[in-house]
Amino acid sequence: METEQATPAQQPTVTPAELEIRDLHARIDDKEILRGVNLTVRQGETHALMGPNGSGKSTLANVIMGHPRYEVTQGEIYFNGINLLELSPDKRARLGIFLAFQYPSSVPGVSVGNFLRRALEAKREGYDPHAPEVPSGEAPKRKGMSPAEFRKLLNEKMKLLKVDNTFINRYINEGFSGGEKKRAEILQMAMLEPRMAVLDETDSGLDIDALRIVAEGVNALRGPNLGALLITHYQRLLNYIHPDIVHVMFKGRIIRTGGPELALELEQKGYEWLTGESEEDAGEDGATPTV
Repeated sequence: METEQATPAQQPTVTPAELEIRDLHARIDDKEILRGVNLTVRQGETHALMGPNGSGKSTLANVIMGHPRYEVTQGEIYFNGINLLELSPDKRARLGIFLAFQYPSSVPGVSVGNFLRRALEAKREGYDPHAPEVPSGEAPKRKGMSPAEFRKLLNEKMKLLKVDNTFINRYINEGFSGGEKKRAEILQMAMLEPRMAVLDETDSGLDIDALRIVAEGVNALRGPNLGALLITHYQRLLNYIHPDIVHVMFKGRIIRTGGPELALELEQKGYEWLTGESEEDAGEDGATPTV
């Protein structure tokens, strides 16, 4: 008589979060920049967004995060089924979206360590679209963390990213080199552990050594819990951070999508073979306001 074998209990499946952009149009100062962007990035995937200067790449990053100077005139942005266009930037961040700036601002008087702790406490609040809003004028309740807990987590992330301990006592980006500013951004990302990260030209202004160090930090954070959209003009960043999918943006639209080989083809041929225009002829369609 055959005995029935017990079947293992089924593990609950977790659906990866998804950033979905549908027919997105946006403008700044009455100038249309995005002209129908369609893009989907899932948690666990790494996408690269390339294109000539002025194609709208940084505008897309700012619109995803909710920069107030950009006006969305058409289209939708959903994250995990939630309409981001209805949310303020802080709520988008608490949902698990992170933006690394192309030109990070300095904040005199605020240390990196203190900033990271306050940001982490705010992030841990999370955001429930069904929860009642905090009345105007009242501060939201912070999920505090003990100094020992914060220090332990910070030491783990700094070790992972090979960041010197003296880094956290300095004021945010004040007197930082280009490479240090970008490493500070990656340390923020490591501490906040977002589900979706948009890195806006992280390679901008970096020499080859700084680029390698920053790329190693990004690679150390890759995994099934992080989706990433790398915005870059040059293929050199992708020598260190290998994307799963590459998109090409031109004049506010994504005109080509392919695998990692597409970035290599762009490195060899430039953008003119896709766009039909030289970068000088393409002009400055994008606009990045001063933050």
